[in-house]
Amino acid sequence: MRVVEMHDIVKDYPLTRALDHVDFALDSGSIHSLLGENGAGKSTLMKILYGMCTPDQGHIQIKGQSERITNPRQAINLGIGMVHQHFMLAPVMTVAENIVVGSEPDTGLLFDSRKAALVVDQLIARYGFCIKANERVSNLSVGEQQRVEILKALYHGAEILILDEPTAVLTPQEVEELFVIMRELRKAGKSIILITHKLKETLAIADTLSVLRDGRMITSGLSIEGVSADDLARMMVGRDVDLEMTNRSKTIGPISLQVRGLTLKGKEKNILSDLSFDLHRNEILGIAGIEGNGQSELIEVLTGLAKAEAIVFQHEGTTLSGDAHDFIQLKIGHVPEDRSTRGLIKEMTVEENLMLGYHRSPRFNRRGFFRPSAVRDFAQRMIKDYTIKTGSSRQRCGSLSGGNQQKVVIARVFSEDPDLIIVAQPTRGVDIGAMHYIHERLFELRDQGKAILLVSADLDEVRRLSDRIAVMYDGRIVSISKPGEYTETQLGLMMTGSSVEGCKDDNQA
Repeated sequence: MRVVEMHDIVKDYPLTRALDHVDFALDSGSIHSLLGENGAGKSTLMKILYGMCTPDQGHIQIKGQSERITNPRQAINLGIGMVHQHFMLAPVMTVAENIVVGSEPDTGLLFDSRKAALVVDQLIARYGFCIKANERVSNLSVGEQQRVEILKALYHGAEILILDEPTAVLTPQEVEELFVIMRELRKAGKSIILITHKLKETLAIADTLSVLRDGRMITSGLSIEGVSADDLARMMVGRDVDLEMTNRSKTIGPISLQVRGLTLKGKEKNILSDLSFDLHRNEILGIAGIEGNGQSELIEVLTGLAKAEAIVFQHEGTTLSGDAHDFIQLKIGHVPEDRSTRGLIKEMTVEENLMLGYHRSPRFNRRGFFRPSAVRDFAQRMIKDYTIKTGSSRQRCGSLSGGNQQKVVIARVFSEDPDLIIVAQPTRGVDIGAMHYIHERLFELRDQGKAILLVSADLDEVRRLSDRIAVMYDGRIVSISKPGEYTETQLGLMMTGSSVEGCKDDNQA
């Protein structure tokens, strides 16, 4: 039985058609992977199903009944739940309080916290979720918070679950735990739509899949049996893509960045504690770790956004000091982990964002005069080279998809030819074609003698690209090793603070 049928869906935005006569169907009790490049229309299609936006044409059937879904509340009432990539939880509240919000049990005029905890405990036990109803959300791991979001949808009666990039911030162990949960939900008769760019995970968990490309449905309801990752990539981008690309540095150059005894103090404890490492020219040093273990603060220190204490803190033999502008002048490039707050000004155009921070560059100025034509020519070249999907270089950056916004940031930083590049989450939300291009550019820049510090929540990405891997936990570097010295599981254990037999204690390189 088909629990969702979407027929002839059309959605137009200014200058672009997001969905072009799309059909989509979800079978009862199945896990369906929805794949596609950024701007392909995946999120738009699911927002229509969840009532976050309305189609310009087409109709939807839920369990055989035609429905016009105009808001999320209506979707919830129809048994549709959505777990967003960025969790919508109140950290100061308990698990039970977060789950029942909007449909709270009460005793007359007062919220009945005991009854809420009891109901949530029963729900936790039913699905085998290893969390406690009275635990404060701020004390939970990222994976446990995700379970709270799933439970919240189930509490509100979800029979159809939409999971948006659910593994983006999880360790390998947490991914496996999530897959166990998804299989249990499927066994309980739930139907799941999985939005993900990770092909390996699609092959591991999905029953069927659909592929969107440029707003059109290329493949719909295809069985996962007999399909390879290369097949999926080819369907998504329309050409062959090397998904296992690795390219280790042939010659490691002299030290570019030297750090000794780096410490950043917080209100209650050190955020970074006695970090020491070297980063060489012709090298990619990957930082692996669960988000929230000091990676963000390390990036801020290395780009002049925060000041820390250090015994040695040098780039090319010069002591690093000053603010972010001073660091840019020293040819230190920075791809920030959060493009929305640090990478872009969404109200500005694509071409304005492509020169942000570099607007005084001779590239855009001649004899003291600003050259709009040079900016436009540069923007057109970057749009072509990085396949940025935009109607015009003068289009507002905030109207682009998240992946295309990321391409704007990447293009801006890489085009300035920095000597040291701090790259944080470079392919987050980026499609396979652009991911492949970004990885190739990182290898090219490294082989040109650049020193690259890569911070990524995607452990596969860190393992493929890095010449050495540093694992961070609780503000410390707990290991530095070469790829292959530790398995994915061992790295995942170190990322959670667990010891691994034979791990090196040495954090010096």
